[in-house]
Amino acid sequence: MMDDKQSFSYLFGSNAPYIEELYENYLNDPNSVDEHWKQYFTQLAAQPGAVERDIAHRPIQESFANLAKRKATAAVSGSIDFNLMKKQVSVLRLMSAYRIQGVGAAKLDPLNRVPPSNVEALDPAYHGLTDADMAVKFSMGDGDFSGNTSLPLAEIISKLKQTYCGHIGIEYMYISNTDERRWIRSRFETELSTPKYNADEKRRILKQLTAAETLERYLHTKYVGQKRFSVEGGESAIAGLNYLIQNAGKDGVEEVVIGMAHRGRLNVLVNTLGKLPRDLFAEFEGKAAATLPSGDVKYHMGFSSDLATPNGPMHVTLAFNPSHLEIVNPVVEGSVRAKQRRRGDDGPNQVLPVLIHGDSAFIGLGVNQATFNLSQTRGYTTGGTVHLVINNQIGFTTSDLRDMRSSAHCTDLAKMVEAPIFHVNGDDPEAVCYVIQAALDYRKAFHKDVVIDLVCFRKLGHNEGDDPFLTQPMMYRKVSQHPGTRALYADKLLKEGVIKADEAEAYIQEYREALDKGEQVEQTRLTDYESKHRVDWSKYSGQDWREAVSSGLPAADIQRLADKFTEVPQGFALHNTVKKLLESRKAMAAGEQPIDWGMAETIAYASLVTKGTPVRISGEDSGRGTFSHRHAVLHDQNREKRDDGAYVPLSHMSEQQASFIVIDSILNEEAVMAYEYGFACSAPDRLTIWEAQFGDFANGAQVVIDQFLSSGETKWGRLCGLTVILPHGYDGQGPEHSSARLERWLQLCSEDNMQIVMPSEASQMFHILRRQALRSYRKPLVIFMSKRLLRFKDSMSPLSNFTEGSTFRPVIGDVAERADNGSVKRVVLCAGQVYYDLAKARDERNLADDVAIVRVEQLYPFPYDEIKAELAKYPNAKEVTWAQEEPRNQGAFYQIRHRIERVLDASQTLSFAGRPTSASPAVGYMSKHVAQLKQLIDDALTLN
Repeated sequence: MMDDKQSFSYLFGSNAPYIEELYENYLNDPNSVDEHWKQYFTQLAAQPGAVERDIAHRPIQESFANLAKRKATAAVSGSIDFNLMKKQVSVLRLMSAYRIQGVGAAKLDPLNRVPPSNVEALDPAYHGLTDADMAVKFSMGDGDFSGNTSLPLAEIISKLKQTYCGHIGIEYMYISNTDERRWIRSRFETELSTPKYNADEKRRILKQLTAAETLERYLHTKYVGQKRFSVEGGESAIAGLNYLIQNAGKDGVEEVVIGMAHRGRLNVLVNTLGKLPRDLFAEFEGKAAATLPSGDVKYHMGFSSDLATPNGPMHVTLAFNPSHLEIVNPVVEGSVRAKQRRRGDDGPNQVLPVLIHGDSAFIGLGVNQATFNLSQTRGYTTGGTVHLVINNQIGFTTSDLRDMRSSAHCTDLAKMVEAPIFHVNGDDPEAVCYVIQAALDYRKAFHKDVVIDLVCFRKLGHNEGDDPFLTQPMMYRKVSQHPGTRALYADKLLKEGVIKADEAEAYIQEYREALDKGEQVEQTRLTDYESKHRVDWSKYSGQDWREAVSSGLPAADIQRLADKFTEVPQGFALHNTVKKLLESRKAMAAGEQPIDWGMAETIAYASLVTKGTPVRISGEDSGRGTFSHRHAVLHDQNREKRDDGAYVPLSHMSEQQASFIVIDSILNEEAVMAYEYGFACSAPDRLTIWEAQFGDFANGAQVVIDQFLSSGETKWGRLCGLTVILPHGYDGQGPEHSSARLERWLQLCSEDNMQIVMPSEASQMFHILRRQALRSYRKPLVIFMSKRLLRFKDSMSPLSNFTEGSTFRPVIGDVAERADNGSVKRVVLCAGQVYYDLAKARDERNLADDVAIVRVEQLYPFPYDEIKAELAKYPNAKEVTWAQEEPRNQGAFYQIRHRIERVLDASQTLSFAGRPTSASPAVGYMSKHVAQLKQLIDDALTLN
């Protein structure tokens, strides 16, 4: 007689998932499995190391769970019929194969060019099932397909094919959460992935397809050769998006924020958001009013409107976006988060982010990986995003899928966060709307991202001037023969008797007539509705940077605030370093010792939140501060963070305070800065800060800086008060992390678009943060913060610099004592920490009577009046020198030289003191660093 191990051997290998599930059941309850299995597993568990090897793991198929509990499968004299059991296992494995690999056989390609892939396991014979088994009833485990627990094999296969291999393909079995997998399986298997819409709903879908197609063809003939990035071939995306807007409200959604690149954007503007066609035509014809300093092309512009839906008004916003494709995605997420916060605890249910992607961009651009990575983190989650990929199967001009990506599907990226993926044939608009509804329901149930892969094609080239036959001749032979989604759907409805023969053409004619008149074609737009959550931007518009604001505080207030933020809960075990820091902060508030930079920041934040201004700080090490100076989050040395081991004093200032949020972000600059830009754009009443771990890390977010921060206002009229903190300073530590690339930021400055400051004292940091929040001037603020000065005693400030009457000083005049300013022959202008090197050398050389040093704390907008006033104090100073620690071709000099020259009189000359030109930001040898510093000091202080 065979031993137990041999008798069960045929069930291992390909049948291992079943054994794993039974073993999990056994571990939970030994009596839940048959006696034969119980005996076998008991022997298995008794083997040395069995538990340590963790034999049981997540089942591939949950329906196995109940199988072993059923004695009715087959039993003879109390023993299992192993042949029937083997067949039953094979059926369950076949079902599992369809759930995992059915997408490979799904009819997703409207051009029928993509052959089935990875479908061997969908063949019953692969699992040892034959034609003789087709009439046999088999158990389906938990019961699926409208609640049936067992069906003939032929019917099971038929339902599997209809569910997983029709116009909808579903990927979800990689999701580790059992409830999510069961929800998706039940949703699609119960309904067999089959939409059921009434005649009115079908006619509405047809009208939307007609609008999408007709607009594109109208523009193609009216504006020949002009770029518009047509959505032809993917018109179902418009029908699906409109379905989402009309149906999201039943679950409490009141606002939808859409991010998308340029393909199909004009169609969304007109046919979804209700932009007037005549306004669009004016843009094509170059007749649109120039209301912005620079403006942007029509397929980058944003729009917002209020649309009527069956569940009430829906505010819909299409975010402005440059040609950098997916970069708008984290911007949208940040904007949505701000809008949700404004609405309170129910905000995630009321504001829905929708991101529309291109296939190659979705898988190809790293910002999408980062945005997914943000999606479930505490400081960035928005309760789930609906992603719609317009998959034209071609990307830009790539002619071979092997060159587009290294994954099977362009949507495989979403698997990193276990987001379900619903693939759908773009020629089946009902199926598109069906998966849109499933996505909305999934998001509501699990507050996670969900992806819809709309497989379609691109009728024209990348733009309307391209000839796609040059690179994709075979594909475009198929495209040229395709009648269009609208025509196919109209024929379908005609056969169903939903429409009459002349109705489809009447829809086209009616739409064209409206276009000819330039009239409204989207009839759901409301013209007299205003949401109560709308932000009034009027008070932030047209403000001058010199707007006065009182940023100082009474000494008593500083003391009171410090008493509160230096408290810790009873029994909270502080690190000794932090304990000393809190004691120092108490002494600083009492005026017993000068205030350092970390304390200056903390007072600023405390004063804002207690007076109703929320503060949000994010960055890769913002809680503690990269240089261990902030300590906004305290950590109990005896408890884990998740067990109340983290304490944020600024969140406990008072019962009625505004929120203080500090976030240690993911290790990505591009997506996080874009997110915070979007947040700040939608929350002008908050102080929103993005902090680089090192200033040069902002290099990774250059697209955000160039396309949004610096030019968002002049292109799109978007005001933004985001504050960016960039650690900066030359300390002999090599080329990395010395420079925050000041020259790049200054190069982007024009039209009062940003504020660039390089403070040299702690109190300046306090005032600039408060000024940014308290005044109504909403422009990005970029702070170049010295790393060295954070603990440099000379840069600390007395309490009097924080009290009433004090304010931020764009320029700090010379502080040296001399009998007569008439003795000064040279004025040295500088910014940042180099001031202290210059001041020390001047004292050592006894040059105070000859040289004055003036600090330019605000480099843009340039403080002409203040600098001119300082220079006027030294009537005999014919030499003016700009001194910087950066190389000559970097730093501020070449970007502000013309501005300095503007305030000089005819008798004065301007010279430069700094490191020699360099391809690298800084040298990597300490000896060379010291030599260069000595040289720039000599150049700055040696009189001609």
